[in-house]
Amino acid sequence: MGFYIFKLIFTASLIVCISEIAKLSDKLGGLIAALPLTTLLVISWMYIDGVPDKKISNHMIYTFFFVIPTLPMFLFFPFLLKKIGFLLTVGLCIVLTSLLLTVMNQVLKRFDMVLF
Repeated sequence: MGFYIFKLIFTASLIVCISEIAKLSDKLGGLIAALPLTTLLVISWMYIDGVPDKKISNHMIYTFFFVIPTLPMFLFFPFLLKKIGFLLTVGLCIVLTSLLLTVMNQVLKRFDMVLF
């Protein structure tokens, strides 16, 4: 239980630190946010918890295929934010990403891989 609480506090602290850095520097905040820190943290926790290598490997493969449909959001968000405001932009980006995830899932089904 103690290690679980440590993981929770450490992970939350990392996110808070990144958001504070982003307030100070757009570029540095963007760079740090773009790094796969969360993924590396997750697979590190999985490794420490004794999760089999195959499961960690699968996690990385699925992460790759989930990242691809999220990338257009990063291009549309700044444009939409200027035009329609924050909340509508977030809503439209969620819809866009959901549609692209559905498309990615359909494409991968043709190769016998299912995301969800």
